[in-house]
Amino acid sequence: MEEDEGNEGFEGRNQGEGRGQRREGRDRGVSIKPSYFLEKPVKPGDEVDVTIEAVASKGDGIAKVNGFVVFVKGAKQGETMKVRITDVKARFALAERF
Repeated sequence: MEEDEGNEGFEGRNQGEGRGQRREGRDRGVSIKPSYFLEKPVKPGDEVDVTIEAVASKGDGIAKVNGFVVFVKGAKQGETMKVRITDVKARFALAERF
């Protein structure tokens, strides 16, 4: 009689496929883009001149500062204005006109 007779289905367990190792075909985590960690071109309190390029579905104006998206509440497409950055998130900033 063989020693492994009662262990059918567990062949991979002792051959490097244990806990914490990545197996092909499975995505076990959340992928974070490297841009998430880069320094943002704006910070809260900054005052910048922007041109509204588009309007978001909820009505906020969309501008960009060095490619970084800035949402401006109540702004219309085509407007150019000075805004104050109120909050900076990983992928966008919020601003208000003043």
